[in-house]
Amino acid sequence: MLHGSCHCGTVTWEFRAEPESATACNCTICRRYGVLWIYDHEGEGVDMAGPTREYRRGPHIGFHFCGTCGCVVAWRALAADAGGRRRMAVNLRLTEPGPVAHLPIDHFDGLERFADLPRDGRCVADMWF
Repeated sequence: MLHGSCHCGTVTWEFRAEPESATACNCTICRRYGVLWIYDHEGEGVDMAGPTREYRRGPHIGFHFCGTCGCVVAWRALAADAGGRRRMAVNLRLTEPGPVAHLPIDHFDGLERFADLPRDGRCVADMWF
């Protein structure tokens, strides 16, 4: 199980599985945030606690950040899918680096093609700095 928190500790997240990878996206918002995402469904494998502010990007996704220290904590789908589940991702950079340093990085082209890109051999430890 992984735990993460914003810098001031007001907002936390818990990820109950061992992630297989982390995703770096180059879309107009993720590249500005500099985040690494891990995904699951809210209330199933991932939860967030504490008050957040939300920035909605279009009709499908809301980015959550701490209103005190400003850290980007997560994104959540604005609506549940057909099965009643809500997709969510948390910012892996808000946990301690040691337990996740080995995870491979998946690259997602959210800027032009909205498609996965091939892995290039980098892992979280390579992108932590």
